[in-house]
Formats: sequence, structure tokens, C-alpha cells
Amino acid sequence: MKWRYPLSDIDLGKEEEKEVLKVLRSRWLSTGPMTERFEKAFSEYLGGGYAIGVSNGTAALHLALASLYIKEGDEVILPSLTFIATANAVLYAGAKPVFADIVSTEDLTVSPEEIEKRMTKKTKAIMVMHYGGYPCDMKSIMGVAQRHSLYVIEDAAHAPGAEYRGKRCGFIGDMGCFSFFSNKNLVTGEGGMVTTQNRAWAERIQRMRSHGMGALSWDKYRGHLSSYDIGELGYNYRTTEIQSALGWVQLKNLDRNNRKRKKLVEVYLKGLQEVEGISIPFSKFKGNPSYHLFPILLAPSIDRNKVMERLKGFGIQTSIHYPPVHLFSLYQKRFGFKMGMLPKTEEVSRRELTLPLHPRMKVEDVRWIAKKVKEAIKEIS
Repeated sequence: MKWRYPLSDIDLGKEEEKEVLKVLRSRWLSTGPMTERFEKAFSEYLGGGYAIGVSNGTAALHLALASLYIKEGDEVILPSLTFIATANAVLYAGAKPVFADIVSTEDLTVSPEEIEKRMTKKTKAIMVMHYGGYPCDMKSIMGVAQRHSLYVIEDAAHAPGAEYRGKRCGFIGDMGCFSFFSNKNLVTGEGGMVTTQNRAWAERIQRMRSHGMGALSWDKYRGHLSSYDIGELGYNYRTTEIQSALGWVQLKNLDRNNRKRKKLVEVYLKGLQEVEGISIPFSKFKGNPSYHLFPILLAPSIDRNKVMERLKGFGIQTSIHYPPVHLFSLYQKRFGFKMGMLPKTEEVSRRELTLPLHPRMKVEDVRWIAKKVKEAIKEIS
């Protein structure tokens, strides 16, 4: 069906078309000069260090873990309220995911206290996910990591442009991982980025994204080498010049579009904050998120499926972020995870509903959606 108000949409314009056409006319489509340009701009935007373009956000997560030598027998602590890629990357590395609960129904990010409770001698890293673009309590989490000599990897797929105490998300922990999938704040269709301030890790990731080679085809084309060696196992996780061209333009518009998202969230809050049967996570958040998602929690007595179906009738697309990873069949069978082990995560997952939010929306659109949400809740309650 054609949605009147899709959950997300892409803000693309003439400049993206122009830069992609330049790439096509250059006849160099694989990782090359435009990727280098995008990587440099992205690292400067975050505040320095290194940024390595990769094929997608999942590849970014896998490379971050692999570059830190996370391996079989190790444990990585992470939230269950996340997209499956966060946890699957731990399995790709051969390690065991250990899930920690969220802070509360108001703050859907992973709890520092719960992280510390789940540590063992096998724990090697913490993976956080800035849910909906709202930064985790990174001061506390970095403190936990430092006390126990652990790495911190930020899944910043929701958080390009988000800030925590003056620092951009993705440059607070040891590694940052970004996704540029079509529903993200910065869109290239597919594509991702790994960020770090450690040169040795950056160089290792650069090799590992291209089969472990010390150089790319672009280097050979420029006459910088005629052969190569493979020193370690790598992967085919390269990005393309077309993705990088889109990303380079999208990055220039990121702050503007995040401000648009902020304005729309403020309208949602005004329209829904006092509605009986609804609570709104992060409504009292102090800081600079990227406003990737607008989640609401329905009262336990309200049938979420009926609300979603009613909103579908109005042409409003909704979603659930997220089914808890620890209750997926794969994770239950392999690790014995059970219902009840993460009560806050499980409660939020039963009650959460995500409403449309993207920079192509107008204030009037949000007001109309809020009105229809209130109507649906009233009808079903």
C-alpha cells in the first residue's frame, strides 16, 4: 500500500544527483577518492581521528570487534533492545553476547548498573546503542569500562550528529559504528562507517575491510603498488563511490535535518504528552540527541496491534523498536535465554510504538498524526 505518512523518508536533492553523476562519469565506482573525501569530512565533523567507510552498519560493528581481537571464549555486554545486527556482530566474532537491561521506561538506553552486574572474567567489551538517537549515560559507562579494563564500542546507527557533554556520539568510546541505511538520519542506501581515535586500530580496519590487503584497487590504479600481501584474515566490506558521494552531501545537511526532526518532536510532545494511555520516553531528556525515532509507550491495557491497524487505516505507518534480541529463537536455543531475564526491556518491547519522523514532514503532518493517535487510543481503550 502507499502510506500517507511513511515511518521514514529520504531528503534528497539536486546536489546528491550532481555528485553521483560525477562519480558515474569518472568511471571509478569502487572505494576511491570520493570515499576518502567522505571519510575525511566525517572524521572532521566528529572532531578528529579516523573514519573508515564500509559496506553497511553491520560490517562496521563486526570490524570494530574483530579489530579489537574479540574472539571465541570472550563475552561482550550489550542491550537486548536493539536491532539484531548489534548482537549478530558479536556472534560473527565468535564471542558470546551478554544482555543488560535498560535504565527505565523513560530512558530506553542500556543501564550502566546492569552492565556492571553482568561482568565476568570473560568480559572483554561493552557495546552500547544510542537508542533513537538519545545518547547513553556514557560518563558512567566509560567509568565502568575503565575500572574493568574493557573496550567500549558505540553502536551509533541512530545517532549521527548527537552530542553527549560536548562530544559527538561515535567518538566517546574506543570505536563508533554508523549505519547509512535508507531510514537513517544520514542516508546512502546501504553503507556505514567505523570511527576511532586510535591510528593502529584504524589501519587494521582499513586492511580488514578489503580482505586483509594493505592497499586498495584505487592505490594500484594510481600506480602506488603493483602487488600486495595478506597478513591477516579480512572481509569484503568495502563501500562504493556512489554511496560515498551521497554521504558527503548528506553530511552537509545533517545538522539542518536534525534540527527539523527536533522541531517535529516538540510538536509531537505538545500533542501527545497529556494523553491518557500514552507515556513518552526521553520526554525530559536534557542534551543534544539526533531525534532518529519518536517512540511512545502504550498503557498495558491497550492492544497495540489494534492501534497499529487503526493507524494503518488512516495511512499512518508505525513500527516496533524493538523485539528483544534475547527472546529470538536463535538466541534462546543457542544460549538458553528466557523470558523474564530483562524485565524492563521486555515491558518496553510489549508496549512500544514508533510514529513517523523524518525531515520531509511538516508541523501540520505531525499535528494530524497526533490527532489520529488520540482518536485510535480513545476508540480502543
